[in-house]
Amino acid sequence: MSDATREIDPELLEILVCPMTRNKLIYDADAQELISEAAGVAYPIRNGVPVMLIEEARKL
Repeated sequence: MSDATREIDPELLEILVCPMTRNKLIYDADAQELISEAAGVAYPIRNGVPVMLIEEARKL
């Protein structure tokens, strides 16, 4: 399975929240990102691991 098609564990997605807003995240499988609509940012997923660092987030 390539990184582009890798799925994130649904249980992990349930417990992860945006470090800025503490709101739930939306998984974008195509972009391999976790989206925080409240903060207007996307956190990257690298090698199947969500990078939940504010300084690594991309502005939407």
